[in-house]
Amino acid sequence: MSVSIIRHVTWVGFWVNAVLMVIKIAIGHYGHSDALVADGVHSLSDFATDLIVLSFVGIAYKGADSEHPYGHGKFETFASLLIAVILVIVAVGLGWSGVRAIISSLQGNPLPRPDIWTIVVALIAILSKEWLYRYTIATGKRIDSSSLIANAWHHRSDAISSVATLIGVSAGYFLGEGWRIADPVVSIIIAFFIAGSAIEIGRPSVDELLERSLPKDKIREIEEAVAAVPGVKDYHRLRTRRNGHSYLAELHIKVDPNITVTQGHAISTLVETSLRSLLGEDSIITVHVEPYRNSGALQE
Repeated sequence: MSVSIIRHVTWVGFWVNAVLMVIKIAIGHYGHSDALVADGVHSLSDFATDLIVLSFVGIAYKGADSEHPYGHGKFETFASLLIAVILVIVAVGLGWSGVRAIISSLQGNPLPRPDIWTIVVALIAILSKEWLYRYTIATGKRIDSSSLIANAWHHRSDAISSVATLIGVSAGYFLGEGWRIADPVVSIIIAFFIAGSAIEIGRPSVDELLERSLPKDKIREIEEAVAAVPGVKDYHRLRTRRNGHSYLAELHIKVDPNITVTQGHAISTLVETSLRSLLGEDSIITVHVEPYRNSGALQE
């Protein structure tokens, strides 16, 4: 179900980005706006990342197999990281292009006046991408998809860059020749926005690939859930991490040493059930059972 939802949302973004990409680059080129062309290249990167998500999501939601006993969730993480890398490359390219245009202007080469249609296209882009962000982020949070959430923030960065584009082309169009340098300046600002988005998207992916623990509030929820299970006297060695769209948790629980193996197993099953209810049915929970001793409850 999650796969079909992700694909549907991503296909919507795919076609919106395709249309915006063509319009921005074409109108920006013929309408003499470096900022709009830069914005169009940003949409091109959105278009490319949509393709990445569509390519990887089917793999990420495949079940575990002999070669991937923990499932394929890391493919989704890798897709998010790949999106971040693409954004960094785009940001560097756009920033350098803006710097070259400014240098050329300062050397006495006049910049052309942007066309009125560049303003119209920038307005359309702002409305389209903001709607696409809200639609994608809501769905991504609902199904807990890191790649979909990453793609949503990519849409938001494009909406913000379109706002900057609108300011730049409007200044160049309405305020005269002296303000036309605002257009390449805005293209550099857009590059910084894109770089910031790349950092926001890439950091969680890097954390996950480096096996960082879950956030403290999530760990606290896990600890409370384990402590509430009847028969659990104590617990330790709690280790957590994320695997794409799923969670992994390992821990040792301490139970009454006088109960049977069957009873101890039943308690560990209750712990697993409780944590899956908290973390999701596709989470991987490993519980080791140990005897509880009053004098050494925290011994390992």
